[in-house]
Amino acid sequence: MKSWCKKLLTAGLIFMTAVAAVKTPMPVYADEVSGNSVQYITDDDRWRASVELKNYKESLIKRENPEQYIIDDLDDIMYSGQYYIANSEYMTPDAMWSYVEKVKAEMDTAIGKSGSVTTTTEFLTVADNWTTPSVSYGQSVEIVLPLINLGEEWLTDLLVEPEVSNDIQKWPFKPDSTGYTKNFNEIPGCATKLYDEAVFNRRELTWTFTAREDVLTGYYPLTFKVWYSKNKIRCEKPAEITVYVYCQGKPGSGRIGSSDLATISQPRIIVTGFETDPAQVYAGSIFTLTIHVKNTSQDTAVSNVLFDLEAVEGGTETSSGQVTNSYASFLPTSGSSSIYVDRMPAGSSQDLKIEMQAKADLSQKPYVVTVKMKYDTDLKADLTDEAKVSVPVKQEAKYDTSTPEINPTSIMVGEQSNVMFQIYNTGKTTLYNVQVKFEADSVEGGDTFIGNLAPGATGNVDAMVNGIAATTDDGSVKAVLTYEDDAGNQTRQEIDMQLYVSEPMVDDGSDMMIPEEEPQKTSNIGMIIGIIAAVAAGIVVVVVVVKLRKKKKAAKLLQEDLFDLNQKDDQQ
Repeated sequence: MKSWCKKLLTAGLIFMTAVAAVKTPMPVYADEVSGNSVQYITDDDRWRASVELKNYKESLIKRENPEQYIIDDLDDIMYSGQYYIANSEYMTPDAMWSYVEKVKAEMDTAIGKSGSVTTTTEFLTVADNWTTPSVSYGQSVEIVLPLINLGEEWLTDLLVEPEVSNDIQKWPFKPDSTGYTKNFNEIPGCATKLYDEAVFNRRELTWTFTAREDVLTGYYPLTFKVWYSKNKIRCEKPAEITVYVYCQGKPGSGRIGSSDLATISQPRIIVTGFETDPAQVYAGSIFTLTIHVKNTSQDTAVSNVLFDLEAVEGGTETSSGQVTNSYASFLPTSGSSSIYVDRMPAGSSQDLKIEMQAKADLSQKPYVVTVKMKYDTDLKADLTDEAKVSVPVKQEAKYDTSTPEINPTSIMVGEQSNVMFQIYNTGKTTLYNVQVKFEADSVEGGDTFIGNLAPGATGNVDAMVNGIAATTDDGSVKAVLTYEDDAGNQTRQEIDMQLYVSEPMVDDGSDMMIPEEEPQKTSNIGMIIGIIAAVAAGIVVVVVVVKLRKKKKAAKLLQEDLFDLNQKDDQQ
């Protein structure tokens, strides 16, 4: 960041903090654990801390008169401290001033680096054309070391190697399997003892380093060991030359030498709950998923928050429980499952909403949605968290029935009829406690309990209904099918069929008799005519009675045949 830009941002921050500083009483809050009141800093406190850091930096510059790269480093440290205090909502005054002292200590460390080159010898050093190189995380940089010999004797058999470390605070570069050792034959002595002659006779050694991805921001000291011989005598200890390289880490990666990384806890984003609209999600339907998240930190805000929602993979489930044709159970209708939030202040909550569609062939069970979170803080970048929610999915109950078979379709009161049909579960969810009852004024009985019907299963209804009253309408009888879902909710469905019930024929057992006529005194001709007429009437009556008896006998035989047929069906 350019020096003028940093100064402008710092001045703007101080100005905004000063404008917001209102002389109001310090806010008092109740501590949730102890119940005691807790006082947090006000904008006025933040302004005083900001001014304190600015004044301390300026006093260091005035006293030490450091080089520009040291001044830039001091600006970075001061601005980071001011920014952190300005964005801390739940910081006590004691904690704030303790943090101010830590920032001052960082400035002291930075000012101690004034002077870009140090050496352990009087004659072997780095030429003044050395410039401090800069590199950003993940990039490569060339380090060109211009060695000069200020002594009169020539140096021979030189070997130079940097001090490499796995500690990110000491070595900012990725390790190189080829090694870093450089060697060369000699450096001439400076016979005239003039600096220009030493610079003319210099030897330049070049290394190419790649900065680590997790490098911290700041100036790193690079120490090089130089072995040499002088007057054919090998040195007992190598000379050490220290230069600096400036590394720029990722946003929020922290600063080299800072102790804040160990003392400031990292924020956590958690899922506090979720809901769906509609409340019940059915396979194949579109629904809105709302997830409630919260930044649990009471003093650290997070920014650049990326939420990525990943639904568990589902597919076609076989009878053995294996899943084939794997795919995401829920797909966003907009085509993207990522949600971006610019900033979440400390302790704040946020609602994430996304419209999704459940695949049509999902089984009825809960499905997991993983919420992956990636975010930054003022001191760290690319922090991650993860949470899971479980969304229950229901399947619509589906079934079908065959056409009822009724035998016979017409009965008399007191007789029975057989009703048969099948129930097919054509859905993907189990039908529980399936049963059938018959409702009509003319019949009773025939209740049939089938039990549970798994997906694809068939239930058989084979019932005998009894005629109890003659049909007064079109013979309509309702077969009432009921079942329950996995939550115990009952569903009722009516199936219409026709069965006629008639009154039975009454047989009083009486015979028709020819009434006796009182004797009358008539003539022989009249008597003969009366006898003939009476005989003729008697014959007619007898014929009628005989026909009635034959019809009654035929009906009785038909009823016995039907009863035998029903008995045989029951036995089968």
